Amino acid sequence: MLDTNAYLRLAKRIKPLLGKKFGQKEYVLTILRDVEDEVHRNPRLRSRFPWFDAPDFSTERLAKTIRLDQDEKDALAAATSVLRGFVLADPDRFLGKQRSPPSVTDCKLLAFAQLREVIVVTDDLPMHELAEIFEIEVWHGHELLKKMLSAKFIANELVREIYDALENNGDTPATWRVARHTVFGRIFGPPADN
Repeated sequence: MLDTNAYLRLAKRIKPLLGKKFGQKEYVLTILRDVEDEVHRNPRLRSRFPWFDAPDFSTERLAKTIRLDQDEKDALAAATSVLRGFVLADPDRFLGKQRSPPSVTDCKLLAFAQLREVIVVTDDLPMHELAEIFEIEVWHGHELLKKMLSAKFIANELVREIYDALENNGDTPATWRVARHTVFGRIFGPPADN
């Protein structure tokens, strides 16, 4: 399951992204409707990612968004409430360099992962911290990219293209910068000496 930023970092270049199986474990990427809602509520995201509402992306999201029945919605609301309550009880524990505590949407994604036993892909470090506390499996975006590469779902050239786009947009998370020369060392080589 992709959070908003993971989706925005990958969807423009990996087509199709959602609903396709890959790897020996047959991973399938999905999103909750809340990801779409989060972009639509945020003017900065809408202006930074104008392609988001292009018909091919909207159609793919609509076709591959997870649908929940009422019992699942109720269970998800209760689990989200527990996670959100935990965050609100001590929001300072999640603060740091340009960080903010997990949002309601973040809590909902982690709650969904807890209920359905899926993996959340996010580069949001406060989400990783909250997930660790509640023993919810999360990956960084570069970990997903590596799994896709290992499964031959994407090629080396696409990894380079994604990194170039993130760097050009000033959107390369610290974990991705480290992974460039460790996880993807065969593609990028060792870091240049300064």
